[in-house]
Amino acid sequence: MQRYKAIVSYDGSTFSGYQIQPKARTVQGELERALGMMHKSEEVKVTASGRTDAGVHARGQVIHFDSPLQLPPERWLKALNGLLPADIAVVEIDSVPSDFHARFDVTGKTYKYFLYKSKVREPFKRNYATHFPYDLDVELVRAATSYLLGAHDFTSFCSAKTDTDNRIRTIYKIEVVENENEVVFSFTGNGFLYNMVRILVGTLLDVGIGKITPQQVESIVNGRDRALAGKTAPAQGLYLWEVFYD
Repeated sequence: MQRYKAIVSYDGSTFSGYQIQPKARTVQGELERALGMMHKSEEVKVTASGRTDAGVHARGQVIHFDSPLQLPPERWLKALNGLLPADIAVVEIDSVPSDFHARFDVTGKTYKYFLYKSKVREPFKRNYATHFPYDLDVELVRAATSYLLGAHDFTSFCSAKTDTDNRIRTIYKIEVVENENEVVFSFTGNGFLYNMVRILVGTLLDVGIGKITPQQVESIVNGRDRALAGKTAPAQGLYLWEVFYD
């Protein structure tokens, strides 16, 4: 039995999230269906670096699975991508040691959030970026990010559905890049709580429109109360960009 690690890219628009669910189309379900066909209906379980919600995309989701098949990477790629639907692609695959774990060995992740600014929404972007029709002061947003860097208890920035009592996470880097009518937020950290990136974005947008000051973000962090932070930004702007391992 050989363990394989794969990098998977997917358009989350028509999925009910990554994790398998009864009577719902999921990324995990499609991956396991394709692997089952390759293994002649033998069940092959897939483990991912983490879950993504309905509508959330991934450029660099990482999975692992075990298989008795001894195939070179190019044959795995050709076989799996021939069986997967058009909105999922395996972009890289290779064998790894049997103790590699896609979830528990993660040392960091980068998420990106895409926003487009225009007075009128663009229908063709509706599934891949969030429409923002208001004036946004990006310099104020950048000033606010300094209060989020480092290790903090991010209780204020996670959903009530978060299933862990340990809310301490470390954010290593935040970038806010503005290109014409597009703003891209990039967050790199050792891990993220449920809905954390989307709530961070929602709060930073409140700073950018002058609803709160950059300095108030520090009080929101210290308050450890979800009610203090901004709204949860919509799912379609969020991408799991890259997952890091030692």
